[in-house]
Amino acid sequence: MNARAGTGWIRVGWSRLGPAGVLLLALLLGLAWLSLARAGLTLLYHERLAGVVAPWRIFAIGLRMDTILLCELLAIPALLYLLLPGRALREWLTATLLALSAALLIHMELSTPAFIAEYDNRPDRVYYEYLRYPREVFTMLAQSYPLQLALVPLLSLAAAAGFWQLLRQRMSAADWPWHRRLMLVPLVIVLLFIGARSSFGPRPANLSTATFSSNHLANELAVSSTYTLFNAIYMSRKEVDATQLYGDLDPAEVAVRIDRYRLAPAAAAPAPARPPNLVILVLESVGAEFVGSLGGLPLTPQLERLSAEGLWFTDLYATGTRTVRGLEAIVTGFPPTPAPSVFKLPQSQRDFFTLGALLRDAGYATEFIYGGVSNFDNMGRFLLQNGFERVIEQRDFSDPVLLGTWGVSDEDLVTKAHETFLAHGDHPFFALLLSTSNHDPFEFPAGRIELYEQPPATRNNAVKYTDYAVGRLFELARTAPYFANTVFLVVADHAARVLGEDLVPVARFQVPALIIGPGVPHQHYGRVASQIDLGPTLLGLLGLDAPQPMIGRDLLALPEETPGRAMMQYGDANAFRVGDRVAVHRPQLPAETFGYVAGRLLPAAHDPELERDALAHLLWAARSYRDRLYHPAGVAAPAPRAP
Repeated sequence: MNARAGTGWIRVGWSRLGPAGVLLLALLLGLAWLSLARAGLTLLYHERLAGVVAPWRIFAIGLRMDTILLCELLAIPALLYLLLPGRALREWLTATLLALSAALLIHMELSTPAFIAEYDNRPDRVYYEYLRYPREVFTMLAQSYPLQLALVPLLSLAAAAGFWQLLRQRMSAADWPWHRRLMLVPLVIVLLFIGARSSFGPRPANLSTATFSSNHLANELAVSSTYTLFNAIYMSRKEVDATQLYGDLDPAEVAVRIDRYRLAPAAAAPAPARPPNLVILVLESVGAEFVGSLGGLPLTPQLERLSAEGLWFTDLYATGTRTVRGLEAIVTGFPPTPAPSVFKLPQSQRDFFTLGALLRDAGYATEFIYGGVSNFDNMGRFLLQNGFERVIEQRDFSDPVLLGTWGVSDEDLVTKAHETFLAHGDHPFFALLLSTSNHDPFEFPAGRIELYEQPPATRNNAVKYTDYAVGRLFELARTAPYFANTVFLVVADHAARVLGEDLVPVARFQVPALIIGPGVPHQHYGRVASQIDLGPTLLGLLGLDAPQPMIGRDLLALPEETPGRAMMQYGDANAFRVGDRVAVHRPQLPAETFGYVAGRLLPAAHDPELERDALAHLLWAARSYRDRLYHPAGVAAPAPRAP
């Protein structure tokens, strides 16, 4: 039999399957595309996957997870194709829905390499949350990824159009009478249900099913980007119940375990005649990897010069990988939960504790100064409704030195802040500042720094410019009357790119932090610490002992024999570090214990006490939010009540 005859036989055999053949073709092409994309990503990141046991499981699990996704995407088009009357409408509508699904699958996979390069995971909540800010995101993409921005949509639509044409051709040769199509419906429903559920057990397969390795990236590659995006959307549509994800403890036990980590109330220091001002400058994405004395690049000479003048933290960790997670920890002292940041949750939009609320009630003027637009990540609304009396944002800056994609430059920010501080005169104030220049596409004024590298618009140069702005703030402040009575905290919100092979790359959560001001010791603080400890430490330095619900600790009052503690959220994994022991909780999986050695997590014997302490912190935070216990009403947070 010659090749032409063989091809014709295959075509005839395929057409004999009728509508089932069309649906099968769509399924197989979808599997082929997702497998090809997975192979490309595996090749791209092969060095990071070198230590993965059984790397073939990336593809085996991927085939299963892709089948789940494709069966879900096929369900509605399949039923319409089999049940709708009118051949022309039926075929056009089915082909269009399948082509749109194809465009989505293609677009998501083509956009994944850039997303992984930035966030070290497949598209998740961040991917669609940024769509709320189209101008900023489009400008950033146009400057940083111009080729991808142009080609990805074009290639996705072109491939989808070709797929639409192929489907219409197959449909024209595979039409069956209505009664024959109807006979297929039960079989198709059963097969799609089995494929989508992918389990005969009590629970359908889910992301936990795809978790097979201690290598974070390997687990990410075993699913598709469309799956992770849909999962993120689904999870955001409901209140996340930590007990369903990580397990449960009795509320009384949670309270006991949380209290073990609290400090006994210290004797109140004499209240100063004039309370010190407080300024918190949060640096966008300036992780320890950019600080020479913390093992990083030499990009923060101003910050390191200033470190000799105050309390310099050499082992402090961010709670997450997003700005609002960092602000959550720094401004409210609230630990991370599997839910979005409290800046975005509905029950925390009023009467939620913040340093702003406490200091406002103590007579301070409170303000948030930001060079961008404050509705980003709901920052302005949350802060204004929780203790901050004023928000100064991009529109309030007249004649800035530079107006970029994400707002005015960092030197504009500190200049405006200095002018605002002067206007307060003798009235105590608390100001929260958030920088913007160290954000892709890395726009900053020329001539301010000696460039670290070429071209100018790189992250390393932007970090160095942000550091320049830090130096500029203190240069201005030293000339002003307010300086002598102001406590300054300079701290990063999170590291630039939190990535690594561990389930939680703990080392990449390290961030610099420095406190300067009256009564602040000049020393390096080397114990493990968390962003949630900064609030209590600052209140101790201000001499304020007002009741508040924070579970962080005043690090200057922490006994020498007490090991430090840090909490880190990485996707849906949560790490709890005490000294050099780390407990990790992941959804619907047993907790694991690791030793932290030379920046890596090494498997260790289970430490049930540490794991239960970690779970208690997760549950305490979730219940405190759910039961509205984290409030500024002058009462320390009680133990959460039972559901």
